[in-house]
Amino acid sequence: HQFQMEEREMRTALIHPRDTDLEKLYPAQTIQMPIDHFHNDSIYEPHTNETFLLRYWFDASHYQPGGPVIVLQGGETDGAGRLRYLQKGIVAQLSQATNGLGVIFEHRYYGESHPTDDFSTKNLRFLTTDQALADQAYFAQNVVFPGLEHLNLTSHNVPYIAYGGSYAGSVVAFLRKLYPDVYWGAIASSGVPEAIYDYWEYYEAARIYGPRECIEATQKLTHAIDNVLINHTDTEYPQRVKNIFGLGNITRNDDFANAIAQGIAGLQGLNWDPAVNSTEFGHYCGNISSTEVLYPGIAEREEAKELLAVGGYDEVKLVNQLLNYIGYVDATAVKGCKRRGKSQDESFTNYDSKFYQQDDITQEWRLWAYQYCFEWGYLQTGSGVPADQLPLISRLINLEFTSTVCREAFNITTPSQVERINKHGGVNISYPRLAHVDGEWDPWRAASPHRIGLPGRESTVSEPFILIEKGVHHWDENGLFPNETRPGLPPKPVADVQKAEAEFVKAWVEEWHKARGDMMYGDDMGDL
Repeated sequence: HQFQMEEREMRTALIHPRDTDLEKLYPAQTIQMPIDHFHNDSIYEPHTNETFLLRYWFDASHYQPGGPVIVLQGGETDGAGRLRYLQKGIVAQLSQATNGLGVIFEHRYYGESHPTDDFSTKNLRFLTTDQALADQAYFAQNVVFPGLEHLNLTSHNVPYIAYGGSYAGSVVAFLRKLYPDVYWGAIASSGVPEAIYDYWEYYEAARIYGPRECIEATQKLTHAIDNVLINHTDTEYPQRVKNIFGLGNITRNDDFANAIAQGIAGLQGLNWDPAVNSTEFGHYCGNISSTEVLYPGIAEREEAKELLAVGGYDEVKLVNQLLNYIGYVDATAVKGCKRRGKSQDESFTNYDSKFYQQDDITQEWRLWAYQYCFEWGYLQTGSGVPADQLPLISRLINLEFTSTVCREAFNITTPSQVERINKHGGVNISYPRLAHVDGEWDPWRAASPHRIGLPGRESTVSEPFILIEKGVHHWDENGLFPNETRPGLPPKPVADVQKAEAEFVKAWVEEWHKARGDMMYGDDMGDL
């Protein structure tokens, strides 16, 4: 499921050895949360008055009276995977800077915060961004932290600051705008406030910022293969292309095109933090850029040459690059399918009706899929790329292909209702004490206020607007212990933005106290 924004990073994070220790360090808490906050909205019919237990974790070790509550919205993944940010990432940093109490807040339906006993389409009706926003507001207005029952730490009494990365970044941006009296400030990191149905621009970051040789080779090889698959359908050549990749038993050409397109999507997994960095993109580019054959004997050179010629290319170096591409796909996809003992169609098809019918509580893939099918979109296509530009993935990967899950799993046959999201302002969203922090190289940048082509904004203390140079996906969220830092780690652009975040959040907290007439507080803040 290529659409899950956090999937690659979280897969690494969730197997990190410290995670079990973190769950001991920060025991999970729960709050009784209404399943349905909107009894006047017909999309949630039949309505319910029931509640469910929503998980959160907190760290009060930095808290002193007058400090804020910093709430990290967990987004579309298990909240436990975010605990490292409570220990040494952005929540720890902001809590230290402001004498704050840090919280990781799990998004409804994810992790163990289950409002329903299965994930059937009917029971997913409460999985909307609006309901998640209401959860986070309800939490701030009602929470009582275990061990701190003697303190009123609700938003009626202390400033609440929200942080979110990626999808969660959009959630906190909307939260600040829709619940301004509950959340005093918010930081949207790599936030995507613009829902886009055909998000072909996902691959624009790689095209613009990726290594030239890697991008050019990917474009030409994709174009050549597309020319064969699309323009020679009634010949033997499409089957020969599948055969040379060792994927001759994939029935459908679009499934084949998708199976060989995974490497270029690895850009999102790049991170400055060694604990979560993925080497996938570098491995792919290193393979496909090389003009020396890296996999001797992987495929027949003359066959590769002929298929490229049929696809419209006769460059000598492209033959070696195709052979390396075949070797890469063999190592990363073909061998894995063999190891699992599955047929190639079972391993690679997007059209597995039986799979899509599974809807018990373990089918977590249904959650983000339902959200993007229903209201977010973000179908990442090759077909949407302008005709005068060579795509990085096949044009066979089109809306019909990428929306298969929507039809098969949820019977959603119309485009995502992006207007449900974009009514909040899209890429133009702005609000006092709402910060936008984005990565220059982030594949999600085109759905953010830092979208290329939009007029720049002045960055102010009230409305910080920061682009992390050479940064990718919410790079400010990760942190290191003092004994883990070394020259260049974290990189200067990340260290600078984290310093700026601590400073403007401190200023926001001072502003809250001044607005309430807490005159003493401003003097104390200078010593923090």
